[in-house]
Amino acid sequence: MVRFDPRGKVNRALLVGVSEYDHTAPHPQGVNGQLPAVRHNRVLLDDALNRGGVFGAGEVKTLPSPTPDDFTGALRRACDEARGLLLLYFAGHAVTSTAGDELHLQMRTARVLTGNGLPGSVTFSLVLGELAESNAEQVVVILDCCYAGNAAGIWHRLDDADRARVLLLMSVQPNRCILGGDADIATPFTREVVHVLDGGGEVWLSQLYAAVKQRMAEAKYKAEDNDSQRPQAAAPPWDSDDVLLAAGPAPPPPLPKPSWLQRTLARAGQVVRRLGRTGLVAVLGLIATGAGGYGFLVLAGDSGDCAPALELRLLTDPDLEPAIKAAMDDYVASDANTTDDGCRRSGVTVYSSGAAGVVTALSKRTDAWQQPRDDDNPQRDIGPQPDVWIPATRADVLRVTASQEDRVFAHLTADDEPFAYSPVVLAVPKGLDDAVEPTGRTLSQLISDLEQAPGEAEVHRPDPAFADAALLATVGLYGGRADARGAELDITQSGRPEPSAVRLLCTLADTHAVDDRSAALVPEFLLRSGVGCHPATRAPRTAAYPDDVPGLEPTFVRVRWDDATRDDDARTTETDRLRSWLTGDEGRKVLGEHGFRSAQGERRLLDPKSVRDGLIDEVRPADSAEPKEMDDALESYGNAHGPGRVLFLLDSSGSMAGLWDGSSGGPGIIEQTLTGLGGEDEFGAWAVHGLKGRTHTDLLPFGTHARRDVERALGAARVRNAEADPSAALLDALEFMRERGAGDERPQLIVYLTDGEDDSRLSGDGLERVLDRARSAGVPVAMVTLKNGACDRDRPGTLIAEAGRGRCLDAGDDLVPALRDEVARTGTGEE
Repeated sequence: MVRFDPRGKVNRALLVGVSEYDHTAPHPQGVNGQLPAVRHNRVLLDDALNRGGVFGAGEVKTLPSPTPDDFTGALRRACDEARGLLLLYFAGHAVTSTAGDELHLQMRTARVLTGNGLPGSVTFSLVLGELAESNAEQVVVILDCCYAGNAAGIWHRLDDADRARVLLLMSVQPNRCILGGDADIATPFTREVVHVLDGGGEVWLSQLYAAVKQRMAEAKYKAEDNDSQRPQAAAPPWDSDDVLLAAGPAPPPPLPKPSWLQRTLARAGQVVRRLGRTGLVAVLGLIATGAGGYGFLVLAGDSGDCAPALELRLLTDPDLEPAIKAAMDDYVASDANTTDDGCRRSGVTVYSSGAAGVVTALSKRTDAWQQPRDDDNPQRDIGPQPDVWIPATRADVLRVTASQEDRVFAHLTADDEPFAYSPVVLAVPKGLDDAVEPTGRTLSQLISDLEQAPGEAEVHRPDPAFADAALLATVGLYGGRADARGAELDITQSGRPEPSAVRLLCTLADTHAVDDRSAALVPEFLLRSGVGCHPATRAPRTAAYPDDVPGLEPTFVRVRWDDATRDDDARTTETDRLRSWLTGDEGRKVLGEHGFRSAQGERRLLDPKSVRDGLIDEVRPADSAEPKEMDDALESYGNAHGPGRVLFLLDSSGSMAGLWDGSSGGPGIIEQTLTGLGGEDEFGAWAVHGLKGRTHTDLLPFGTHARRDVERALGAARVRNAEADPSAALLDALEFMRERGAGDERPQLIVYLTDGEDDSRLSGDGLERVLDRARSAGVPVAMVTLKNGACDRDRPGTLIAEAGRGRCLDAGDDLVPALRDEVARTGTGEE
């Protein structure tokens, strides 16, 4: 029998939980709905594996609601890094092919197209292929999704050696769909898996499967259509292969029902801590003479006669969640949360959701939060009704109360002052930090300083609609400017931004070259406490403290719900106790260890040991966030990232004949960028040819288009027997786009694609007129040339791109992906 013990090896666990989807029913292409229970799955399994004794520090990575690219990238890294055990867990929506011979794991961007595939999904065949090629000695896959049992048929296609190395545990039998679970707790299968892993002692995969199967049968869990939910396994016989998954301390033997003496001694435990050494000697004397040795156990542990603890629900900002969760772990085990009988007073469930969505829900959706509807369900979208809300800034409370409507079922009581502080900083990689001053500059000035540094520095920011730190950075970025669209050009972004600073810092670390040149707008405390990705992969960063970006000021807010009176007194008591601990010395100690500062005075770090290279001890805080500034910045951001406008100018002169056909030709390149444009984006294409009169003709009229119509128009495009006048075409294009963008802040882009043969007409006065209009139009211009050297210094393409704050690309660049990124910055994307 081969029993694989991975302890001491280089192991990896990748926990993928897709709880949030971009497209859900009733959207015609949407998946069945959101899966809030999966949030709990990620947290519970992460905790269980981290304390299970098999995986070391930093070896367990959670991946919340990834895109397919996020997922496959993380999977490949795990496959490359693991040398011992590689565990892959997936929870989310999944569907099978019509024949049932393929399982599609649906990621955040998943859609269902009638007869046209499943975009946003990853096939299990691809996943198994990656796992089979991994460097790990042993692989375990755990699937908690509809049709999980169908994965066994795909597993059987592996050869004998790979089937012995890749073992599979599935939540349900083939061709069965499981229920989505309760928003307040994890799904049944994952809940039982965690229960067994936490049972203590060694837990082998064979034991896990048998125990979970038995527990689910006894609990009579149901799949859809009232069918029994029975977990499945795909593995060689357990007597030939098995894998150790947990090796926690063995559970203590059950205690007998406590006697009056034990209860008395348990209550004495609290007294002993107050009496000190003399009192302890006296009590131990009593134990020795009257109670044998049994009382020692009573003093050290619970009495065994504890009622279930009240569970408090704490909602917070995504960037604050790791630190608040660590603080709550300490609180739950603290003396303040322990009764005289040694019992726990309360537990605390910590969860987070997008800050803008929480503000909206607490102001306008509290009725639906209490009584969810199919079309309005904050319990699904955000989580359970909170007892405590810790926003990243007190301004969020004012945003809620200012927008509350008549039917309000949640009432907020906020502390007058925040209990901690963390500035939002521009975290600059070492090597670029000489270009910026750490203090005394606005955010725009810092970014401008970086632009002057050698190399191609980038500035990244998470999604301002999701985390408050990113929104506060956006307040500083806009700085009262009317042109949010222009300000957004300072931020490097291709496609969807990361939802939180934690995710951003981990994503940047995926590529060393990007990490080394990328500054990030993040809360300062993350540079002290770190993030979940492996620290060795992250570039060291120095903090620059912009003067005009408000900092994070987490504030304790009590939330009371109408008609929630059954245990209101107890809930109030325990919430007050939690508040006193968190805002007192013990809570400040934990927050200090995570890099937070005092909320008053010179904003010193709460923990002096937190001062590390790249941070400063005292900071002069920017003004606190103002609700109107945040709302205005969020609205402007939404406008600047709403449906975009793109105008393609395709050089159709005779010299393009050799650069026309195929995927590397002009029309083919444009077609490959269309993935960056969505159904609400407006775009068009001009064929540029001719020297007199009108120097371009419509190839594709400006507006919204179905993909097939665009492909048809590009396929019909032809090279003309004529030369081209790029200056005249660019002047017309800049004026055309300026007129369309005059009344809004929607993102816009002009793409000029050419072979450069007519660049001689971009000179002298003609070039100056183009440069002047490019500077004033406010529309970025991407100059794309299909030959080398067109983006050298002082070439027309370089000058025009710089004047229009666009980008110059030539054949020396990775041209198609780079242009696709430029288009994706402007458009909303197919997904």
